[in-house]
Amino acid sequence: MTPLPTELLSPTSGQFWLHLGTAMLCGGAIGLERQLRGKALGMRTSTLICVGTVVFVALGASFDPEHADPTRVLGQIVTGIGFIGAGVILGREGKVLGLTTAAVIWLEAALGCLIGLGYLAAALVITAVTLGVLTGVEGFENAWARRRGHRVSRELEDLDVDQP
Repeated sequence: MTPLPTELLSPTSGQFWLHLGTAMLCGGAIGLERQLRGKALGMRTSTLICVGTVVFVALGASFDPEHADPTRVLGQIVTGIGFIGAGVILGREGKVLGLTTAAVIWLEAALGCLIGLGYLAAALVITAVTLGVLTGVEGFENAWARRRGHRVSRELEDLDVDQP
């Protein structure tokens, strides 16, 4: 059952603290994994992305649907986070860097949307799956590379991109 939007915006409500705690847990767990790997996206940023998204979704849901379209907030979050994610992608020395960080930022906003709409269990499961992908896929890639004798190429030369 989705709680009333006014409960999500009131610090005197248990729902407010449950949503806030879930956002901090999900964002913080993913951020910790990134921070332990020495990535720029750490616990603070990840937690703030998740919590900020929850706040925007709760605010959007608090408007009267007869006078405002709360689903537009979701669309604007996707667009805004996509812009931020694009800013972390770099091309340097023939390599593309920051794609995973951009994807993680996008996913953290999606988690915030889920939490803001009351889908806490789904957010926790997706956080666990995300952590599994971030930690497990690299091991699989490395094992595959050792078996095949090379790593997956992420060279810009393979792409048709004009560089300044």
